[in-house]
Amino acid sequence: VLLSHSVLASALYHSQWLLIEKLIHVLPVYQFLAYPSTFPVSPPDPDHPSDHDYDYWKLLLYCDPEIVLPPLHLGSRSPARNRDTYRTDDSQPWVLPVVKKVEQKIANDGSLNHEYLPILGLPEFRSSSSRIALGDDSPAIKEARVGGVQSLGGTGALRIGAEFLRRWYNGTNNTTTPIYISAPSWENHNAVFIDAGFTDIRAYHYWDAANRGLDLQGLLQDLENAPEYSIFVLHACAHNPTGTDPTPDQWKKIAEVMKRRYLFPFFDSAYQGFASGDLDKDAWAVRYFVSQGFELFCAQSFSKNFGLYNERVGNLTVVGKDSDNVARVLSQMEKLVRTTWSNPPSQGARIVAITLNTPELFDEWRDNVRTMAQRVLLMRAELKSRLEALKTPGTWNHIVNQIGMFSYTGLNPKQVEYLIKEKHIYLMASGRINMCGLTTKNIDYVAQSIYEAANIH
Repeated sequence: VLLSHSVLASALYHSQWLLIEKLIHVLPVYQFLAYPSTFPVSPPDPDHPSDHDYDYWKLLLYCDPEIVLPPLHLGSRSPARNRDTYRTDDSQPWVLPVVKKVEQKIANDGSLNHEYLPILGLPEFRSSSSRIALGDDSPAIKEARVGGVQSLGGTGALRIGAEFLRRWYNGTNNTTTPIYISAPSWENHNAVFIDAGFTDIRAYHYWDAANRGLDLQGLLQDLENAPEYSIFVLHACAHNPTGTDPTPDQWKKIAEVMKRRYLFPFFDSAYQGFASGDLDKDAWAVRYFVSQGFELFCAQSFSKNFGLYNERVGNLTVVGKDSDNVARVLSQMEKLVRTTWSNPPSQGARIVAITLNTPELFDEWRDNVRTMAQRVLLMRAELKSRLEALKTPGTWNHIVNQIGMFSYTGLNPKQVEYLIKEKHIYLMASGRINMCGLTTKNIDYVAQSIYEAANIH
């Protein structure tokens, strides 16, 4: 029997109300007492679904915008948001020349279409992404115990990995497995694992504010004290937000404890190549852990090193003990993806895959990445030089010892407040700045302003 559109709409509307009414009766009363709102006393008339004043979301509070997107770090003289992206010396976004070339190549390829990709993503993208992270000579790749899951950016890789771990790691649906995240860390790390269902989120020591560097002893002690099978979220390179990375020798100490304590490494690699200009150097930590026999996850983002911020191109590299192990993991990943984003978009993945798999394009991309990294490194050196020339109080070696897009300047909240209110230079209360906001045109002004702030407060 075919129902008319109006009757069908009425029936669906009434059924939705009945479901909501049941939910209201089973949810804890305290959730409603916490908000000054009144529930409707009866459902709307199903014969007149448009003649009602119902508001299904009247209990919904606004989300704090600072949770979604924190304020701008140093980058302009206005409080606009640049979302922590790369900028040229003219403060403009940069579309990598190699990306433009590959986009044109894709546009001219008449064989391509808009059919769905496989659930786990474009095969050549997944394999080449994992190869970039682990290296051409990776023993894991040679032994066929590596898999990839194309994801919606690095965040998507983190989330799908977190969803899998909550369901299948350290037992089944074990929400109490401790998740250790560096203090400080990218704010989304905590949110991703909480939203995935984990209930025990802990911080591990990382930043030594007094010495403006890595608190290695605190970190190692936290590793020793962590319950076995805890999960540690590690920044592969260009630690966000401090810009401070362990040295290779320090990474070896970290790996030794983690292996002995049966701790699971979940790397977040958002800046490979962008950090130092050297793809291999920026992947050293991940590759070392693999060489030591770790099973691990590595969330990769191509937002920064390809400039593909709005294409949402990411990959979760899975390293297992053997190929059968990885195949079983990917089978469960496929189920998770199917109910999360079903299958991923193709454009960004094609750009990355074609670039990584074409030698001449790969070489051009590597040069493009080096250009971005060198500009950031130059701004670090120039800022340190100017601060020292001005005889700014304190030491500023940490500016050049840190790496990547961000820097912890060591400025205190009062000094930051002065820069914002008096100099219209916007940065975090912690003193963190986005180095890409510095240019040859504003660096003298910024250095002079920091000098004044350091002397006044």
